[in-house]
Amino acid sequence: MNRNLRAHILVSGRVQGIFFRQNTKDKAEALDLKGWVKNLPDGRVEAVFEGEKGTLEEMVEWIQKGPFLSKVDNVKVDWEEARVRFASFRIIY
Repeated sequence: MNRNLRAHILVSGRVQGIFFRQNTKDKAEALDLKGWVKNLPDGRVEAVFEGEKGTLEEMVEWIQKGPFLSKVDNVKVDWEEARVRFASFRIIY
């Protein structure tokens, strides 16, 4: 049985102004992950995902490539125990 974990991710590169957040939300929802994604003032994207370990690993693999038009330079992932039971996945504006 997979346990629920949290992946806190910071993504740098060409990741703003290209629908990175919307594509991330779509992928997270397709994987039934909960959490949020937002742009940071320094040009990075920050996201928190909660779900089963195997599904989170799939999301991390996807985010390392990013959606069409993105150019991911670096992904920092901090793994933690799940803390909050998010109701959905949302974009924070």
